[in-house]
Amino acid sequence: MKTISKILATAAATALITWGGLSGAMAEPKKDFKVAWSIYVGWMPWGYAKDHGIVQKWADKYGIKIEVTQFNDYVESMNQYTAGAFDAVTLTNMDGLSIPAAGGVDTTAVIVGDFSNGNDAIILKGKDKLEDIKGQNVNLVEFSVSHYLLARGLESIGSSERDVKVVNTSDADMVAAYKTADVTAVVTWNPLVASILEDPTAKSVFDSSKIPGEIMDLMVANSDVLKDNPDFGKALAGIWYDTMTVMTADSAEGKAAREEMGKASGTDLKGFEAQMAATKLFDKPADAVAFTASPDLPKTMNLVRNFLFEKGLLGSGAPSADVIGIEMPDGSVLGDKGNIKFRFTTSFMDAAEKGTL
Repeated sequence: MKTISKILATAAATALITWGGLSGAMAEPKKDFKVAWSIYVGWMPWGYAKDHGIVQKWADKYGIKIEVTQFNDYVESMNQYTAGAFDAVTLTNMDGLSIPAAGGVDTTAVIVGDFSNGNDAIILKGKDKLEDIKGQNVNLVEFSVSHYLLARGLESIGSSERDVKVVNTSDADMVAAYKTADVTAVVTWNPLVASILEDPTAKSVFDSSKIPGEIMDLMVANSDVLKDNPDFGKALAGIWYDTMTVMTADSAEGKAAREEMGKASGTDLKGFEAQMAATKLFDKPADAVAFTASPDLPKTMNLVRNFLFEKGLLGSGAPSADVIGIEMPDGSVLGDKGNIKFRFTTSFMDAAEKGTL
């Protein structure tokens, strides 16, 4: 999940050519919408909602059609969205800025679903302090949220990437890599974290609970589509909070839902609930609204945009982290007000809270 690269950022920019040809048509009011999602604890509700008629219920309410498609490749889902093939997609705040926004696609966070609160971790072999990472090779998915977590972890001990060597490693290879003798430090996300920590030599020395709120999981939509079709945004919010009610219930139905989501993501009920425990899930719209409207959000996005700029992921030749404007719910903007491409709004979550969907 959660991965970016310079190549993909360039691909996203290239996809703008395709998008440019579609933008006029996409701006027209329409009835059919396409949503893409990929496997992760905070996004499993979308698959469940499709399978249990919740998507259909809200689409019918607004007289529209919503097609929900699961992608096994997270990056491909974002690239397809950026190219205009989908109207909405699940992604992280960091990837939303570096791929569709940097690719020129004006994108709005309709739902702030959760933030990682321990699901992402720095793991050392046979060492139990973060300071022990100095001088080591660190295996991670380069330019991903794992890379961001490493940077934030090193900052916390007055260190930097100069003190380690990053080894780009696919998430698909991470568990096997840890088992080899020459790999002594990894940074990754669940369920890989849980698998690696089963090894008695593995010690988690820093995780995302130390940077709460910085790694967010979102449902975003194309801003033009959303502007011309606000009912689409309302339906997405309705689907999310209806599914949250089921998913978090202390009941037989709730347990069955969590078990089904766990199985669909390659684990069992216990494994899925462990991942939920490491996730700050915004199952109540009021909590999501409060978080999104908080003065902490601009601070977080400032950290994220500076990290991406330093890694060259805000577009080829970007002169500064200000190159892309990021609009907050109160209308304030980080960066270029003339080039706003990433937006946070509380409108749809607030409507869910007030019962006006």
